[in-house]
Amino acid sequence: MESLETRVVELEVKAAFQEDLLETLNEIVTRQEQQIDLLQKQLKALYQQMQSQGQSGPDSNPRHEIPPHY
Repeated sequence: MESLETRVVELEVKAAFQEDLLETLNEIVTRQEQQIDLLQKQLKALYQQMQSQGQSGPDSNPRHEIPPHY
């Protein structure tokens, strides 16, 4: 049978690993949150750009432009 001291040491080791894992996961979540915020800003800017191009007329739409090889 394991001694009480050995069991306590094993629990302390597991707790230390769990604390490290939680810290790592927290850093990852924080980084992903920053990336999501940046992507949302970029999407908003693209949406506004598309809206402003749509208001300037259909001739400014790249889909209506003739490719240079024609």
